[in-house]
Amino acid sequence: MTAMNAFYAQSGGVTAVINATACGVIETARCHKDFISNIYAGKNGIIGALQEDMIDTNLESKKTIASLRYLPGGVFGSARYKLKGFKENRLEYERLIEVFKAHNIGYFFYNGGNDSMDTAHKVSQISKTMGYPVTCLGIPKTVDNDLPVTDNCPGFGSVAKYVAVSTQEAAMDVISMSKTSTKVFIMEVMGRHAGWIAAAGGLAKKHPDDAPHIILFPEVAFNKQVFLKHVKACVKQHDYCVIVASEGARYANGKFLAETGTKDAFGHAQLGGVASVLAEMISQNLGFKYHYAIADYLQRSARHLASAVDVTQAYAVGKAAVEMAIKGQTAMMPIIKRISDKPYKWKIDQVALSRVANKEKMLPKRFIAKDNFSITPACRRYLLPLIQGEDYPPYNEGLPKKIQLKNISVPKLLSNNFVV
Repeated sequence: MTAMNAFYAQSGGVTAVINATACGVIETARCHKDFISNIYAGKNGIIGALQEDMIDTNLESKKTIASLRYLPGGVFGSARYKLKGFKENRLEYERLIEVFKAHNIGYFFYNGGNDSMDTAHKVSQISKTMGYPVTCLGIPKTVDNDLPVTDNCPGFGSVAKYVAVSTQEAAMDVISMSKTSTKVFIMEVMGRHAGWIAAAGGLAKKHPDDAPHIILFPEVAFNKQVFLKHVKACVKQHDYCVIVASEGARYANGKFLAETGTKDAFGHAQLGGVASVLAEMISQNLGFKYHYAIADYLQRSARHLASAVDVTQAYAVGKAAVEMAIKGQTAMMPIIKRISDKPYKWKIDQVALSRVANKEKMLPKRFIAKDNFSITPACRRYLLPLIQGEDYPPYNEGLPKKIQLKNISVPKLLSNNFVV
């Protein structure tokens, strides 16, 4: 078999460990030169392929590539850009195959979430119909932990660790001042439709009186009166109340508490500010002094607090994707399969992209307590293994070392430009 080049792209919101996956892909590919000659990385994700704007990772040193496992963000650039269906936008797919042909790219590794798996699946199908079959592998990544079939998603464990630690530490701050100052603290976390990240805040609650006292899940319809009653009772009993609120908290009619009325690049409702909505609600109805924090990008970029389990799994799925590809497997995604909770054991398995594309995994009912404001022991058993271990990045002058890649572009071979 003649060796071909590979294209790797990061997609959607980045994580603290997505670059560990990139490291796994590149290091493994370098061990299989008989199959993969070069690994090209898309500058700003899939847009890099459409615009023939790719980075030659072969020009980076072994040491530099190894250092990727410690870097947060998307080292090659990511993008919220969704390819439409082939019928609606044939030009994008034709352009993609045109670029792949020009650069002898026979492997496509797409590192992303639900929408990205759909794109990888479509490219695997369309490349065949266009007479240039490309081996396409999806690689799981999402802080929301909402990809189906896989036990968990790389990126989630580190966010879960950050949220659990932040909830515990903030609660200690609030309780120390609650007698004369702040009564309510709200932490807003990510999670549009699935409450996995919000649930992670519940790990801080080791005893019945511990914070968080209220968790708002997207899976549970928000009831204003029940919520305010719970806050009031909590302050009366504990002198303070800590709330972890998912950005996707919504009313029974499906409307988000913090819906802005705009859409993002994937067509999803733009969210923001559920903490301020709740704070104003509490102030107006109960009169309690409050503070709130929006974890936002901090929760997904906190590589200094990454879960060692998460880093290991992120690298493993990247490595597995390459190994699957050189075996001729296509339209597949490596997944994490849990073998046991305690001791925590797992292995890499695989699933067809058709079973993952555009599908979401919600927090199951058995993980939400009967009061609808806390997690169950089963949820705790699921979550705890994922936040275990520390994998600190190297430090320099008190800050994590920031590695700079050469990011040398692959020479363009096509004369025509493509506008996205």
